[in-house]
Amino acid sequence: MLKRLQLPKGIGFVLPLLLIIIVFFNIPLLYMLGLSLFSKSLTLEYYAEIIQNPVYIQVLANTFKIGLITAFFAIILGYPLSYWMTTLSQSKQIFAIALIVLPFFISILVRTYAWIVMLGKNGIVNSSLLKLGLIGSPIQFLYDEFGVYIGTLNILLPFIVLPLFASMLQFDNRLLLAARSLGAKPFTAFLKVYFPLTLPAVLSGGSLVFILTLGFFVTPAILGGGKVPMVATMLNTLINYYPDWEVAAGISTILLIVTLIFYFLFQKGGRNET
Repeated sequence: MLKRLQLPKGIGFVLPLLLIIIVFFNIPLLYMLGLSLFSKSLTLEYYAEIIQNPVYIQVLANTFKIGLITAFFAIILGYPLSYWMTTLSQSKQIFAIALIVLPFFISILVRTYAWIVMLGKNGIVNSSLLKLGLIGSPIQFLYDEFGVYIGTLNILLPFIVLPLFASMLQFDNRLLLAARSLGAKPFTAFLKVYFPLTLPAVLSGGSLVFILTLGFFVTPAILGGGKVPMVATMLNTLINYYPDWEVAAGISTILLIVTLIFYFLFQKGGRNET
């Protein structure tokens, strides 16, 4: 007699989530891929159209550039902040984490418009500088790439600070004492011991910020003033205004493939350092 098939324990708890992922993620993803590859038959004409159109290539390149620069500055700002948090007492660390997590309870739209109140031509910063006589005319902070970087960093900085902070808390400080006992100066001990052991968390957090930046829509649209083309805004135009679903699906597929390549490069770099 055939043995009765035994399902893994707890499979009943996993199946609903698995079905949700298949129905709401995998199937739409496969449908998008199908749109980009099939017309009446298998074709690459939509990808050829994307490659031959310099506008699409420019927008894709600009999106990846903004993503990389945002991830870079998120690391530059997040690393010292995370390290400083590890030097605090436990109660102060809890307070610092609460301040970092608190913005998640505020709408991204509200936080984006708050930057207009702060940095707009008639905003608080420009008004204060004008009253102090430090400038003769308002400074253009927003409605260009600089404004996009400010808004994006503000929203995504917690995504690198929190994993970095968790990684740094697990670091064994006796390793630094051992390095110092062997004659290493504080900066050398940090560079040779502390930084390499926290680098995997840096790369993981940086890759997360990079990937999230690629799909941003609200912040670039508002703080960029329509002057900073990114993939999300271009897809909105292709789908809702033209519409050209096939080309939009092709661009989305290219974005997905390049994102996966960058992700594996980040992860490989992190594994090489461990």
